[in-house]
Amino acid sequence: MSGMSLSAGSSPLHSPKITPHTSPAPRRRSHTPNPASFMVPPSASTPANNPAPQPPSSGQVIQKETVGGTTYFYTDTTPAPLTGMVFPNYHIYPPTAPHVAYMQPKANAPSFFMADELRQELINRHLITMAQIDQADMPAVPTEVDSYHSLFPLEPLPPPNRIQKSSNFGYITSCYKAVNSKDDLPYCLRRIHGFRLVNTKCMVLVDMWKKIQHSNIVTLREVFTTKAFAEPSLVFAYDFHAGGETMMSRHFNDPNSDAYFTKRKWGQHDGPLPRQHAGLLPESLIWAYIVQLSSALRTIHTAGLACRVMDPTKILITSKTRLRVNCVGVFDVLTFDNSQNNNPLALMAQYQQADLISLGKVVLALACNSLAGIQRENLQKAMELVTINYSSDLKNLILYLLTDQNRMRSVNDIMPMIGARFYTQLDAAQMRNDVIEEDLAKEVQNGRLFRLLAKLGTINERPEFQKDPTWSETGDRYLLKLFRDHLFHQVTEAGAPWIDLSHIISCLNKLDAGVPEKISLISRDEKSVLVVTYSDLKRCFENTFQELIAAANGNDRNSN
Repeated sequence: MSGMSLSAGSSPLHSPKITPHTSPAPRRRSHTPNPASFMVPPSASTPANNPAPQPPSSGQVIQKETVGGTTYFYTDTTPAPLTGMVFPNYHIYPPTAPHVAYMQPKANAPSFFMADELRQELINRHLITMAQIDQADMPAVPTEVDSYHSLFPLEPLPPPNRIQKSSNFGYITSCYKAVNSKDDLPYCLRRIHGFRLVNTKCMVLVDMWKKIQHSNIVTLREVFTTKAFAEPSLVFAYDFHAGGETMMSRHFNDPNSDAYFTKRKWGQHDGPLPRQHAGLLPESLIWAYIVQLSSALRTIHTAGLACRVMDPTKILITSKTRLRVNCVGVFDVLTFDNSQNNNPLALMAQYQQADLISLGKVVLALACNSLAGIQRENLQKAMELVTINYSSDLKNLILYLLTDQNRMRSVNDIMPMIGARFYTQLDAAQMRNDVIEEDLAKEVQNGRLFRLLAKLGTINERPEFQKDPTWSETGDRYLLKLFRDHLFHQVTEAGAPWIDLSHIISCLNKLDAGVPEKISLISRDEKSVLVVTYSDLKRCFENTFQELIAAANGNDRNSN
């Protein structure tokens, strides 16, 4: 597998949590004579009186044990434990950390993912990232565009040969996922149809956008022109965030949400304004969005740029509440006019003031759960709805952003209105991080055990080596073959297969750590019984695998 290392190494002992085994005790073809222990060998084992045929290496102790009149020798290379250090004689995962187990999210806060939901989200992201098209069904999509290939439409393609204008940029646009052949990473390509770039001085602004790295901004990587689509096109390449959806599709896709503003005229509704207008968002969620969007604007304005795309159709939402401002820099290129740009600083300041107004409209639309609420004729009604259902801080923030001021405003001016809610969002983000780390801890050992099984498979399943058909049946390989039977070929008293995942993982962990615990390995005909330690098995395992690696490297050099 790409990126998978098969180098041997010891790791702490872990295995999945197991449930008590209630089935009849199995009759195993091999057994462990002593209880599981991670300490030095039992006192019954004494140093050998006779010298070993070969002097042991530094730190190795020759041990022996007599069982049924037969003396078995084995080596112990495990370092002596620290004074007072003991380990349990069972193998389970440690319990969930208390700060996660007793975590109680606030009732009105966005709920955290459960493990299964998080796993499904990751799988969906992988599927979207790997999605491809049948070129025969979409011949209009080129196979390559500049250094990008494997294009996949992320939006319905516009109808061919039809004159239409986008209400967003003033041009027909389309969006694709593509892979860059330079780094093999997926990117999002935003294509502007039929656009000819006549003034390259706008690339100064593009370079400024490329330097911005922020957790709530979709990073712009490059801008280029191409004729790969059979017409001149301008392409913006952004980071690709699989599974993201726009704020428009997440919160404003209900056609009935505008009914409160469109079906009844102001002053003609029955009774007082509803305390809970249908579908209103929790205030904590709105503040979470405000913190993220204002953080993005602060970074953009500090860099001397303007967002100009603070719109629900240009704001991506991933996971539960993660926002990213998308399509930054597009208007800077499309509307760049050097002849009218005599005072670029003043013009950029105007755009920054427009960003604050756009932010106020987004917040008001979220509070009303309707885009109709930000229309001029509905503003009074919308603000009364906000007054009844939300705090005065949220109302004041919206009024500050939407009201024309006599002075230049800054995004920093709304920080006092956010106040301590900023710490609430920081706490929620860190709690979310704790939950994800806890889920990651459950899976952290899987890669190590897989590498161990992969290396065992290359040894046990090899019928011959260097033209020796008996290679797998002799020496260290024979011990590893018996160990494989001990792992996977246990049977019950009735002869039925005994399958216990905890037994397999426990034995693999002991092998990987090389513990001094003894194990008896029995051949399939039950005529041979070998008593060894896991440290002996690990030595056999590492020596044999290194032998295979050396042979493989030798063949590679000979082929070259």
